[in-house]
Amino acid sequence: YQSECFEALKSVSKVSKPFEKVLMDTLKLFMAIPGKVNFLQMGRYGEFSEQTYRNNFENEAFDWFAFNEYLVRKVLNGKFLAIAVDPSFLPKSGKKTPWIGRFWSGVAGEMKRGQEIFGVGVIDVENHDCMTLSAPQTPDAKSLEEMDYNLVEWYCQNLIILKEKLQKISRLVVADAFFSKETFVNPLLKEGFHVISRFRNDAVLFYPTLQKPTGKRGHPKWYDGKVDFANLDLSRCEEIEVDKGRLIGLKAYSKSLKRSIKVVVWYPDEEDTTKWQIYFSTDDSMSTKDVIDCYRTRFQLEFCFRDAKHYAGLNDCQSTDLRKLEFHRNASFASINIAKVACKELGIPFSISSCKSIIHNAY
Repeated sequence: YQSECFEALKSVSKVSKPFEKVLMDTLKLFMAIPGKVNFLQMGRYGEFSEQTYRNNFENEAFDWFAFNEYLVRKVLNGKFLAIAVDPSFLPKSGKKTPWIGRFWSGVAGEMKRGQEIFGVGVIDVENHDCMTLSAPQTPDAKSLEEMDYNLVEWYCQNLIILKEKLQKISRLVVADAFFSKETFVNPLLKEGFHVISRFRNDAVLFYPTLQKPTGKRGHPKWYDGKVDFANLDLSRCEEIEVDKGRLIGLKAYSKSLKRSIKVVVWYPDEEDTTKWQIYFSTDDSMSTKDVIDCYRTRFQLEFCFRDAKHYAGLNDCQSTDLRKLEFHRNASFASINIAKVACKELGIPFSISSCKSIIHNAY
């Protein structure tokens, strides 16, 4: 585990020796400490004093993205990679906690008081795996208003800032149904990304026109008719064999996105055609199978959140400094990534619970 950490550090330029020693010890402690991972516990278990960890957690210069990218490339070596994004709720309290507010908690199914992070990860569609690249904290409503952003625009802007780094890995961005909005999709398209997501069941889509130009004045017909998902025109569609239900792909024009897209409709049961799920890709040359596989692999990012929260102290930082909170989050995700790399190098299946026990016992 420590040798993989040291190798990854070599890929990051300009790291001082004192900081390198503290960081190596920090990433080891995130997996070795059995309980809460906070400064007090790190002072008890680690080689340095509590204050040393506090001071080093203020470091904003360390390139966590490059560190994680090196680890990602060692594990995710499939031919079909994509960028997965998803927000995650962190329970927090306190009057002095920065950017604390009310955010959506998927577990509770309601808005709750706390913090939120915007997870950006890489998914390997062929091998059904995911690793995290970064997780910036979402500003609260008042801070967003001061920045002159709404929530979706802020998410989008974060990806645009990382555009050059992300596009070296993949140009595909996979997000859940919340992100199937024009304000998220179209700005990313302008920056050279393609988006895979899911529409609501009542999405307004139209069949592309089959009419050829007549040579008369005026624009040719834009599209033929509205797509009725209860009675699809199968002559315009392709059906893929799946174990459960029916999977149908077609090209369509989206009224909300104002562009042609690849649409994949999944019917859970052949007898019941009243329920369906509509997936889409802005790259209309993608195959039906690739779209559905890519969207379903996106859920692997949720397991990264779960592992970091349960085993790597993602929720445990008690600082009121934004820099220390961000450093703690990045260290938490990086420790999970290093454990995955270590397991692959040893040729054993990855289990975060087993990794935690082995490293704690070895420590």
